[in-house]
Amino acid sequence: MAYLIAILCVVGIATGQILFKLSAEGMHRAGNVFDKRSLIVLFFALALYGVTTLAWVWVLQKIELGRAYPLMALAFVLVPIGSYFIFAERFNMYYIVGVAVIMLGILLTIKA
Repeated sequence: MAYLIAILCVVGIATGQILFKLSAEGMHRAGNVFDKRSLIVLFFALALYGVTTLAWVWVLQKIELGRAYPLMALAFVLVPIGSYFIFAERFNMYYIVGVAVIMLGILLTIKA
């Protein structure tokens, strides 16, 4: 159960990053950091980070930090996937190889 919550924390962190980017783009388009819609998105991103942090503290009560923390590297995989689909960002082959190496590293540390 703790590992499932840890994965949900990573998904929450990645989602928060996407929301931060959406907020930043909205502020840029509006030309104003006080754009109402952008601030609402920013609020949700911060709230998600807060809930995720509390859940992560619970995870750390159940799992050793050295075992749980490598899962956070999944955010380096999830955020680019999200940015590809939501922002139409493109990545070159070096980036894709780097993400594959991160995934390999996660698998190795979990099996250790």
